[in-house]
This record gives sequence, C-alpha cells and structure tokens, in this order.
Amino acid sequence: MAEEDRTRFAGSPSSPYGQGPTRSALRRIARARQRRRWIMETLAAVACLAALAAYLGTEQHAGPRQQERAAGPGTAPGAGRPAVPSPQRSGADAAAASPGLRPRQRPPSPSASPSPPPSAIEPVLTLSQADVPARVDLSAAGPVDWVHWGLLGTEPPVRKRNGSGAIRDEGGRGTRESYSNNPEAYAWRDGSPVESASGTMSGVYTCGRGSGFTLAVTGDGVPRTVRLYAGLWMARGRLDARLSTGGPTSTVRLEDPHTQHTAEFTVRFRAPRGARLLLTWTVEESFGDGGNVSVQAVALR
Repeated sequence: MAEEDRTRFAGSPSSPYGQGPTRSALRRIARARQRRRWIMETLAAVACLAALAAYLGTEQHAGPRQQERAAGPGTAPGAGRPAVPSPQRSGADAAAASPGLRPRQRPPSPSASPSPPPSAIEPVLTLSQADVPARVDLSAAGPVDWVHWGLLGTEPPVRKRNGSGAIRDEGGRGTRESYSNNPEAYAWRDGSPVESASGTMSGVYTCGRGSGFTLAVTGDGVPRTVRLYAGLWMARGRLDARLSTGGPTSTVRLEDPHTQHTAEFTVRFRAPRGARLLLTWTVEESFGDGGNVSVQAVALR
C-alpha cells in the first residue's frame, strides 16, 4: 500500500520540475514552520509585556524631579502637565493659606508691636514697711541712686557719685536739725562729696505737728524700688506716697509716744519717663514738746 502511494505520488504532476518531496517531508516542513511561528509570536508577546511593565513602573515611581528632568532644561516646572486641583484644606492649614502666594511661600510675619508711648504706661504703686537692718550698705541698696542726710550737719546731703540724680529733696515744713545717735549705721563707698563711710549714725529731724520732709523720685517707665530709711521721736508719723500723674496712692503710719522708732519703708512704683514719685513724711501727732520725724537715707534700684 505504501509502495502504491509512493508510486502514485511520484507520477503526480504537482511539481513542474520533476518528482517533488514526499508527504512525510511536507508534514515535517509544515510543523517546523508552525513551531517557528509560535516561537516568534511568544517572543513578541513577552517583549510587549516587558515594555508595558517598564512603562507602568516609570509612571508610578518617577518623582517630581525626574519628571522635570524629562521635560528638559529651560522648561518651567509643571509645563505641559494638566493642573491637578489640591485637596480642600481645613482648620489651621486653611487659615495659613493666603491667596496670591507661590507654593511653599510663607506669609510675612507681623512686625513687632511698637512700644507704648510714655503716657500709655500703666502706673504702679505699692508701699510697705519693715525694721531697719543694724547696718545699711547704701552702695548695695541703691545701685541707681542714693542720698544720705546728716553727716555734714544741715548742709547738703551726701549723694551717690555718678548716680542717676533721680532722688530729689523737695524741702518740707519745719526747721531741720542734725543728730548723730541714730540706732542704725549707714555705710557707702561711692559717695560725693564724702567718698566713703564705714557706719555713720547721723540724720536730720524736724519738730512739731505738721512739720516734715518732701522727697521726689523721677520715674523712667520701668519698675523701680525705693527704700526710705526714716524714724520718729515721741510722735505718730504719716508717710504718703503718690504719683505726679495721678493714679494709685498709699499711706502708712508709724507711732511711738515714748521714745525713738525707725523703719525701712519700701515703695515699688512704675511711672512714665519724667513723672515723679512724691513721698511726704510728716508729724501727724506729737506726744510731747519734742515730738519729731527724721530721715536718714533714700536708696533707689
């Protein structure tokens, strides 16, 4: 039968050039061509898949800098790309955003508030009293200014050398007398016209009801502390503190009907530059012919 097929095929006029290939050879050639076609199609499909995967990976992981480099030099960031609306902000972020600002630009910080004018400074005034230390160092107690009375009699007092000059003696009623038996001692090392003292017990006093001393301390707009060292003999003394610009006032009293008594009066105040703290120390009541009030020193810090 196979021999018959070969004979029959050999006489077939399928090839004009003579006897052609057998059917088995043709089938092998067809199968080989089919395999080559499948291999080419498979390779093409794999190449397409690889290209697609590379493209998708580039789109997902490329950052803004890579996109800008891809746009080429001289191209403005974002050129050629559709604008994507930013999500709606809320709360503090929405309040921080300002129209017309470029991305990452911060609104200008507000300028510092100007200092209030001197007239806008709120006045402060407090007054308290305590015992006087056995020894008072005026150079330490009054780094800004200090004054001491009595060392030179009733002559002008000793002042802090190169002090601010804020403490002023405004006089007062009565005749002043000096004395040198004060219970406490006063020292300094930066005075004028007496440069130093190791412990003087001097002071000045004035007798009679209504007599006394008036002192002033000039303000400079910042909180200040004044210490007044004063005393009395057989009297009730009254200390009034007020500001020349008005506002708060304060009063304290010190009394001893039999003998001498001293006190450290502390005044804390704040007043506009040029305004003054006014202190009036007077005999409110005399308990004998010699009832009086005295002052020894004032210190400012």
